[in-house]
Amino acid sequence: MKRSGLITTKIGMTRMYDDAGAAHAVTVLSVGDCAVIGNRTMEKNGYVANILGVCEAKAKHVAKPQAVAAEKSGIKPYRKVVEFRVSDDCVIPSGTQLSASHFVVGQFVDVQATSKGKGFQGAMKRHNFGGKEASHGVLKAHRSLGGTGMREWPGRVLKGKKMSGQMGNETVTVQNLKVFGVSASENLIFVEGAVPGANGTFVLVTDAIKKEQKELPVPTSQKVEESAPSVTTETETVAE
Repeated sequence: MKRSGLITTKIGMTRMYDDAGAAHAVTVLSVGDCAVIGNRTMEKNGYVANILGVCEAKAKHVAKPQAVAAEKSGIKPYRKVVEFRVSDDCVIPSGTQLSASHFVVGQFVDVQATSKGKGFQGAMKRHNFGGKEASHGVLKAHRSLGGTGMREWPGRVLKGKKMSGQMGNETVTVQNLKVFGVSASENLIFVEGAVPGANGTFVLVTDAIKKEQKELPVPTSQKVEESAPSVTTETETVAE
């Protein structure tokens, strides 16, 4: 069984307490208006997936392929559209509104988001290099990279050498975070631990692939209706 994930928005971090009074640092994720806007089928596409969208937007604010596809399908365009590959028993009909209760308290999830961009950084900050000696004789080179040259062979710097460069602003996945709480009324998920990205970042939340979990709502906690015609849109595919 492979269930669909959710597209959430990172609100920030806070502190929550368990029944024993112990404090836990949690990240607050808002599900918002996340809904299923289409499906992929084995007969037509060669794989099975749910297409989810979140944050309705004007057509002029989204990519043209998504705006055209949404217009043809008679739905509003969304700021963020993602595919989640699922098993046959976890297909959710188009038009279903998803909520935070898709996940249950105590289960483990994997989260994926774009990390904070830190710009061009040196090797000490980017790769935790030690730097040079802070002693006499070292002139204005305390935080420098150091030698990168090779001998006569190969006579070049090998690819992949840890050097200064762009830091952050990349896709980061954190696995096996515990769902500390779920607020169905406010449509919020409280995940124990830190989640990559700045506040307001879109975060993809899926069931943890390295944990065996039982008693999860299949295909989701919402009551689904008869399937509507599938919608074909240009999407970002989540790697399995």
